[in-house]
Amino acid sequence: MPSVSSSPAQAGASATFDQTVRRKRAILSVWDKTGLPELALGLQELGWELFSTGNTLRTLREAGVSPTSVADLTGFPEILDGRVKTLHPRVHGGILARRDLPAHNAELDHHDIGPIDLVVSNLYPFVETIAASAVPFGALADQSPSPQHSVLNPAIQAAAEQIDIGGPTMVRAAAKNFEHVLIVTDPADYPSILDALRAGVVPLHARARLAQKAFEHTARYDAFVSQYFAAVNGERFSQSISLPLTRTMSFSYGENPHQDGALYRLADPRLAGPSLADLHQLQGDAVSYNNLLDLDSAYAIVAEFDEPAVAIVKHNSPCGVGTGASITEAYKKAFSGDPLSAHGGVVAANRPIGGPMADAMGGTLYWVVVAPEITENARKVFARRQTRLFALPVPSAVQGGLLGFQLHFRPVLGAFLAQTPDAVPAHDIIFQVVSKRPPSDAELADLRFAWRVVKHIRSNAAVFVRDGAVVGVGAGQQPRVDAVAAARRVAARSAADARREGVSPERPAEGGVMATDGFFAFPDAVEEAVAAGATAIAHPGGGKNDAEAAAAADAHGVAMVVTNIRHFRH
Repeated sequence: MPSVSSSPAQAGASATFDQTVRRKRAILSVWDKTGLPELALGLQELGWELFSTGNTLRTLREAGVSPTSVADLTGFPEILDGRVKTLHPRVHGGILARRDLPAHNAELDHHDIGPIDLVVSNLYPFVETIAASAVPFGALADQSPSPQHSVLNPAIQAAAEQIDIGGPTMVRAAAKNFEHVLIVTDPADYPSILDALRAGVVPLHARARLAQKAFEHTARYDAFVSQYFAAVNGERFSQSISLPLTRTMSFSYGENPHQDGALYRLADPRLAGPSLADLHQLQGDAVSYNNLLDLDSAYAIVAEFDEPAVAIVKHNSPCGVGTGASITEAYKKAFSGDPLSAHGGVVAANRPIGGPMADAMGGTLYWVVVAPEITENARKVFARRQTRLFALPVPSAVQGGLLGFQLHFRPVLGAFLAQTPDAVPAHDIIFQVVSKRPPSDAELADLRFAWRVVKHIRSNAAVFVRDGAVVGVGAGQQPRVDAVAAARRVAARSAADARREGVSPERPAEGGVMATDGFFAFPDAVEEAVAAGATAIAHPGGGKNDAEAAAAADAHGVAMVVTNIRHFRH
């Protein structure tokens, strides 16, 4: 809650609490009881009359608070296992009446309804319930059309029981009448609320902020419920999707200094895998908008590998990827792919980073380093550098939760594109040999490596790989042959810098392989790859000129495979 003040200047835009007029009244009915006894005791000391329900009532009485049951307020007992308890005119009339309208006050008097000045409420644990078990996707889609022959899945029944009705109704009613009624949904606001009430004034802007949080609370809740029903009905793309976004980070600027920026977490950590919102900063300045874009790309690449892997990303494209027996070896192979471009990049590792890898990274400026863990020894080495260090669990290829929140959304003019993730497991992809010569075991291993990487490169894309390391990347080129040529140029520059044994700048991919993300329109891209020294090529297949591409490979004794899976990334 924003800070509040009791200065006279603010009093005209505030609702004061004059205890000489009447005793103020509050309804407290919450699922999350964090901090509630302290709030209730503070209200009780201020002379407030408190009403409560169910378990909240018991919790408060056990804490030494003396609330009155809402059933005594309404004159009607809780019924239907607590499904109906606050849905009553004595509750909602007291909440919704405008105190500045004589007609409303007269109507309250006529019906003997007392005003309610404060509502403290948060909602049933719907998210916790559905997170505790797998969401039965499509479970209702196959049900018999005759209701009497249907048996509701127990998991769906349990979820339905946690759909709150009375809570959201009270919250929305109080938020609607925010000028006259305080609505508190976040336990973090309890201390500041008590301070304001003790001071005797709650500014209107603070009341409006509480109302905003209340509507955010119910909107987020409803978003989970609606997407749950979409899931159990088997809808991958429901007619309407409300995304429950929570701001977790603000930036000094966005992609450019004239833009503002922030990071919002999608969904709920109990319903999703690791998120960039889970980053734990260990060292360095605040992360930037562009840092996170590169970090997201780098971590997605290393998550593709079961073995130790390191990715170095610059301007949202990988300039080095390597695997090895150790994470230090993987880093050295990644760095050797393009030492020039590595400067100022983002480094991601899928294993803990220790002192040896930190030492190996010396001499090159990296803005961000992220890994599941960075040891104390490594942090001592990095402490002498400007590098921002972050710890983050490696994301799993299998995500839980609700499908609507796993879609990839991309903004276009006035709208969003949505699609399911490009998440075909690499080990499930069959590499179909279309050349006369099949790839050797070593070539096949590098082709599979390259296929994991090309998925994360902007189309048109090409990547050269040798011995479990990227040696050249071509990204974002319009003609396919230009993507291969660009990858060859990068590999040639790196070969010249490294002076690798048996590798020349003229044939920088000697003994390596190439993967590309799209069709071979003409054999020229094959010729370019062969000229670079590639001995095996992988591409998606499905193009009109696939036979000509395979013939060009055969003419040079090059192995060629098609995956029948395309990885365009625009």
